[in-house]
Amino acid sequence: EPVAMADLATLALAAVAAQLGTGDFHADMLPACVATLRAAPAGDDRRLVRVADALGLTDAELLTVALCLAVERDALAARALADAQHPLGGSRLLIGFAATALGSLGANSVGIGCGAAVAAGLLVLGDEAAALPERSIHLPEALVAALSGIARDLPGVRTITAPALPLPAATVAEARRRAALIAQQPGTGLVLRSPSEPEAIAVAAEVAAALGKSLARIDAVPPPGLAPWLIATAAVPLFTAHPAPGDRWPRPPLSFYAGPWLVACGPEGAIDADAPPDEWLLPVPGEAARAQLWATAGLADSDAQLAAASFRQGAGRIAEVAARARLAAARSGGPIAWSHVAEAMTGSAGTLDAHARRSPGTVTDAALVAPPGLKAALAELVERAQVRASLADGLGPALTARYRPGVRALMVGPPGTGKTLAAHWLATRLGLPLYRVDLAALTSKYIGETEKNLSALFAAAEHADVVLFFDEADALFAARTGVSDSNDRFANAQTNYLLQRIEEHDGIVLLASNSRERFDPAFVRRLDAILDFPSPEAAARRDLWLAHLGDGHDLSAQHLDRMAVAIDLSGGHIRNIVLAAAARARGAGRGLGWDDIAQGVVREYAKLGRTAPELG
Repeated sequence: EPVAMADLATLALAAVAAQLGTGDFHADMLPACVATLRAAPAGDDRRLVRVADALGLTDAELLTVALCLAVERDALAARALADAQHPLGGSRLLIGFAATALGSLGANSVGIGCGAAVAAGLLVLGDEAAALPERSIHLPEALVAALSGIARDLPGVRTITAPALPLPAATVAEARRRAALIAQQPGTGLVLRSPSEPEAIAVAAEVAAALGKSLARIDAVPPPGLAPWLIATAAVPLFTAHPAPGDRWPRPPLSFYAGPWLVACGPEGAIDADAPPDEWLLPVPGEAARAQLWATAGLADSDAQLAAASFRQGAGRIAEVAARARLAAARSGGPIAWSHVAEAMTGSAGTLDAHARRSPGTVTDAALVAPPGLKAALAELVERAQVRASLADGLGPALTARYRPGVRALMVGPPGTGKTLAAHWLATRLGLPLYRVDLAALTSKYIGETEKNLSALFAAAEHADVVLFFDEADALFAARTGVSDSNDRFANAQTNYLLQRIEEHDGIVLLASNSRERFDPAFVRRLDAILDFPSPEAAARRDLWLAHLGDGHDLSAQHLDRMAVAIDLSGGHIRNIVLAAAARARGAGRGLGWDDIAQGVVREYAKLGRTAPELG
């Protein structure tokens, strides 16, 4: 009959005692006792048996691990083993001694020293320069802790708790459904795609919770012992990846681990694994769900509804802006309100800052001087952007099948006609920050790098919900050319990618150029609006002078009329003239007058290589 043993560690120590000829335990009892304890483990043995079964350990390996665990946890057991192995060994188990003590289980030095426990990193061989039977074997500290129910991370592995990032109910429900799917297929992975890494990690935590497991983020090459550690701690491995367009990211090997795994990454690139993973592109929540997230962040219902309608953002960006808004509210000593959210929206947008610069400033209706037709077209563009999320609702299937909520507009006109000012006005009306794309930081001489930068730019812009502004856009969106060499092929490939990516972009993109003829015809089709900025006529020029001069001048109505008729320049040049005249007047300690304007006109025309008109 099997002898009743408290646990596997006690049984292993009893086998040592039997080897020494002490105690009442006999070695031939080992097989039956191991079978009994392995079939119905209790306490810490549950973790140990779970690991042994997952790794396919023999009974001899299982009891070897149990003995190593006993000497690491119990000082008396360590001293007893050292005495038993004297003079060859110390308190770390020698492979030859284990093989002898566990011989009734079929143990031998090669099976222990070269078995699955060592291969999986559960047991580690000592570095003694000795034959295999005389080498020591032990458990790494992190695995001692894991098998004892104590939290201790492996190098390069972090156990993470769910971030304090509220998720929409629909996302949580879908996370549970996806968890059930991958649980049915051993070794299946789930790729969580989102521009917001914190959001993807929060969803990963929901998936892990649905699986009844914790979440372990692997930040480096998987360390030895990862598989038994994951099994012992009941953790799901999470990798973070940032593949560029066209790149393939190979998931690091997870030898001996056959459970589910997760990857948090952006929208681009492919994830390679032994078996194709499930892919989930995290959607932007609907307006009702966004309002709930804003309310959870502390906004009153009315402000939450306004924020949801104004900003089309995912849970990650909402959490980011809400945290910044709460800081603003704390500084003002009141509860979080819409004004704090609007202020927070103008803050940094993370990785977007690497390829674009935030262009601050508020442009009011009074500051925008444009012909009535252009003003009407700009107002229509604002309306289009405001309803873009629900624009396809109720329309036909041919439209809804491929509808994307992005808005793309091209502003065309001579230099200085107000294209940049109009971009700021649009951003002001929409309540969104304007980011001016830095073409120097975006483009690269290395093949594929420009596409990678574009991917990062658009992904960050979608996450942050900002207005992207490409000035001199024809530098990037130029028409494709005939192919005469490899440079033409790569340039055309870059244009093709850009055309595809801007069509798929869910945000607002404004482009400015001096001429529409420079653009590829395929790109024009992808635009929602083309706005012509003409050179101003005399009446418009008078309005521009008034808008720039304000009230701080000594000019008469006749002066203004003469300037509007005689000075045939656009708004950008008028701005330069007014600034130069103001500097001259203030340097002389007087109000801005006619002579100051005249001097400014002469200098501005000289910059253009033209003769200034006679102002009299």
